[in-house]
Amino acid sequence: MMKITVAGVGYVGLVSAVGFAHHGHAVTAVDLDPIKIAGLNAGISPIFEPGLEELLQEQLTAKRIQFTTEGASAYSDADAIVIGVGTPENEDGSANLTAVYQVAHEIGRSIQRDCLIIVKSTVPVGTNDKVEAIVKEALRNTAKVHVISNPEFLAQGSAVYDTLHGSRIIIGTESKTAEEKMRAIYANYGQPIVAVSRKSAELVKYASNDFLALKISFVNEIANLCDILGADVEEVTEGMGYDPRIGNSFLRAGIGYGGSCFPKDTKALHWLAEDHGFVLRTIEAAIKINEKQKYTLIHKLRKEVPHFAGKKIAVLGLTFKPNTDDLREAPSIPNIKVLQREGAIIQAYDPIAMDAVAAQLGDDSIMKSSIEEALAGADACLIFTEWEEIRQIYPATFTRLMANPHVLDGRNCFNKYEMELAGVAYQSIGRPLTKVRQLQ
Repeated sequence: MMKITVAGVGYVGLVSAVGFAHHGHAVTAVDLDPIKIAGLNAGISPIFEPGLEELLQEQLTAKRIQFTTEGASAYSDADAIVIGVGTPENEDGSANLTAVYQVAHEIGRSIQRDCLIIVKSTVPVGTNDKVEAIVKEALRNTAKVHVISNPEFLAQGSAVYDTLHGSRIIIGTESKTAEEKMRAIYANYGQPIVAVSRKSAELVKYASNDFLALKISFVNEIANLCDILGADVEEVTEGMGYDPRIGNSFLRAGIGYGGSCFPKDTKALHWLAEDHGFVLRTIEAAIKINEKQKYTLIHKLRKEVPHFAGKKIAVLGLTFKPNTDDLREAPSIPNIKVLQREGAIIQAYDPIAMDAVAAQLGDDSIMKSSIEEALAGADACLIFTEWEEIRQIYPATFTRLMANPHVLDGRNCFNKYEMELAGVAYQSIGRPLTKVRQLQ
């Protein structure tokens, strides 16, 4: 067992903290927000993530985790300190490292013993070198520190599972002593451990996320071509997925990626490369493709409804993906803004995020208490998130409730032939309706 302090209780920090506690370490997590800390000590998670609150409460009951706003005392005698604070994007697309550097400075001023400093925040290559310099400059004693790059690979909506059953653990350090201590921390995780240089570990995170963003962007381009040529993207990707060199993951067509990782990380790596005089053409293209893809449904709708003024538009799903309350880069919000500017009457529903969206838009009147209420009398329905309860809507529900059963599905939730047979004018992504197949 090691004494671990985690700085930050967002997705990275909180999920990592409860993971360390689950595997037997004594964990203290630090955040500046006293209300958030009080809630966590009471077993209330500030973020929605399946299984997280239950795991948090288990670790509190077992007295393996605690939360505090007193960073200096929590850092002073820790065996390892994890930096898990946010690195949002700046206006130019670069990563904002202010919080990382502030925490590094406080750690340097506070530690009283030798310790590991583990950077889990997603940071550009070379950041760990700067963290090490900041910590050592702030030291008030002769404590020895090792700064390790240890990127996380958590997907929102499955972060707890990804922590407990991850595909690999990356350790970036030039110190054999630090590597051995990191292996001890992760000894009970049962996951492959890959030890690399610190800069390589920093780049592994960006390269992994950006490669997945490339796959999503590629399949969305193929889907758009399918719409033009009359092919079905799901049949195309099924055929592709059998090739082990390609695989079938991240080949679902839709209206682009969102959330806290892919948009930010593609821009950050693109900016980092340009800052060194190199242009990552593939990443540059992915960024442009994704920005355009998020408005696909509105472009499709304009062909059928040239003017939105006075039209009732049902919007189902507001978060960027199901099983999370995260609205960062969610396509729903900019699309709603476009529709509202052009005079549409919005009737929106989401199982988790309606209050947050209403606050962002400054309008809670558009939020409806159920899917049925959102669909009632609508002239068109736009689907932005594939929540399970949305996927379970019977096709006949659209024809029964809507004034004009025109459904534009940005996540390919429904069988296109069943929708047509139910009398729904149905459009999805890369699946043009060319004929009605015999339904068994």
